Amino acid sequence: MLEILLEPLQYSFMQRSLLVAIIVGIISAVIGSYLMVQRLALLGDAISHSVLPGLAIAFCVGANIFIGAFIAGIISTILMNLIKTRSPIKEDAAMGIVLSAFFALGIILITIIQKDNKIDLNHFLFGNILGVTVGDLRETLITGVIILLVVVLLYKELLFYTFDPLGAQAVGLPVNLLNLGLMMLIGLTIVASLKAVGVVLVLSLLITPASTAYLLVKRLHQVMILGVGIGILSSISGIYISYFYNLPSGPAIVLVSFGLFILVFLFSPTQGILTHPPSIPSQYSIWRELKSLIK
Repeated sequence: MLEILLEPLQYSFMQRSLLVAIIVGIISAVIGSYLMVQRLALLGDAISHSVLPGLAIAFCVGANIFIGAFIAGIISTILMNLIKTRSPIKEDAAMGIVLSAFFALGIILITIIQKDNKIDLNHFLFGNILGVTVGDLRETLITGVIILLVVVLLYKELLFYTFDPLGAQAVGLPVNLLNLGLMMLIGLTIVASLKAVGVVLVLSLLITPASTAYLLVKRLHQVMILGVGIGILSSISGIYISYFYNLPSGPAIVLVSFGLFILVFLFSPTQGILTHPPSIPSQYSIWRELKSLIK
């Protein structure tokens, strides 16, 4: 068993991949906890898809693609807030509009680039953690340290704002700056996770570990700590599965994370549907309602 675990570590690309997986597992769970508590999963999805044009444009001009992705994510966030505040359109609709438009633009730009350069940029969509370089590892580490430092320094303020935005505003906290800061942290986390799972699957890494932890514990710091452990376990396990069975690394990580969620969903000591079944199963309620409609 030990030999199986140590075998991939003889390769430098696996060492880099595991380090990136650990970093991404940590920051995704921490920032994902805020998204889950605020019920803003769609926002994470919108920003993750909106970074694609930034990746493509940065590649065209020879700039750092991660900086391009981050800028595109911030622009999309500003646009979503502008639509929400300056029109009667609701927040979820604004997210859907911006998400689809930016993602479509990104696909078009990538298609154009591939025609001219004959290179494969699909790993931006689905991740390629086994192909990380030393430079990618360094950038991911720096990004992760920045994210965690900001969360530690602003933990109390973000906690207050997350659970009670109106109360935070009433006591004089700069809620607009806190909101912008949280959006920037989400954008940085998504950019750092691109190599691991790609644009399409990054939302799962943001939401699933934190949601799994939420079924076991309730306090935000507990959700973060347990979510970090689940995120790291999912990332490392996914990489090993990818290595031994020659599977795409990003989807493997996501499926392991989902598998852990299903286990907790079924067997959680306090929330599991098998350990704490409802007094009146919902399916029976549905059948009774159908029978009453037929009568």
